Amino acid sequence: MRKASLLAAAAALVMLGGAAAHADQYDDIMKAKKIRISTDMAIPPSGMMDSSMKPTGSDVETAQLLAKDWGLEIEWVQTTGATRIPNLQTNKADVVISTLSVTPERAKVIDFTKAYASLQSVVGCLKSAQVKGWDDLKDKTIAVSRGTTQDTELSAMKDRALKLSRYDDDATMVTAAVSGQADCIATSATIVNQIGVKNPNRVFEPKVPIRNFDLAIGVRQGEPKLKEKLNEWITANLKNGKLNEIYKKFHGTELPAEMRS
Repeated sequence: MRKASLLAAAAALVMLGGAAAHADQYDDIMKAKKIRISTDMAIPPSGMMDSSMKPTGSDVETAQLLAKDWGLEIEWVQTTGATRIPNLQTNKADVVISTLSVTPERAKVIDFTKAYASLQSVVGCLKSAQVKGWDDLKDKTIAVSRGTTQDTELSAMKDRALKLSRYDDDATMVTAAVSGQADCIATSATIVNQIGVKNPNRVFEPKVPIRNFDLAIGVRQGEPKLKEKLNEWITANLKNGKLNEIYKKFHGTELPAEMRS
């Protein structure tokens, strides 16, 4: 009986060891020589398709730099704002690099690396609109992409009684602004400034700041080694200036000084 018990215990340890090894996502990625990265390709200039229908943008080049440094092939996992976290939770993606801002609510269900970039979240309106503060938005409908931090932030402002019009993704929301269906949108300052490029007759500008967010890489919970390796990579590429170069190339400004130091 004692021998049988010992054998059973040994078998259990082997099974646990196998499960632990399988749970080490970093080792699995390096062994496969491929990383599945969830990125929205419809939110210029962070993610988009170029004239040759190849992915480009600041998040795309950040992901490509990571894959190059780690010697990996990228498998792109297309996403929208609302599906980024589910892609991690359902194991469709290994990481999310897609303007994913760090919030306490999201940190309850996924893990975040240290910040690799930042996002200035604003309400932007037509340049001609007389909007100087929140009170000037009371009678205006604000377009917002469903499931984003802007959606969460504005929805929580019950006392301001803001009128929100939700769209499934940033591309549809921007199209609404470009085509005249929306005169105000809640998104990043960079996207607001892109609207006038698409339609010079409808120039938008940031009007009311919401909040500045750190952008980080999203990782499934319980993967400390992957998170540690990503943090090491971010630290090195902030120090050598490569992440700042990517950000400046697409956004026209440098990363905050405290992030680059």
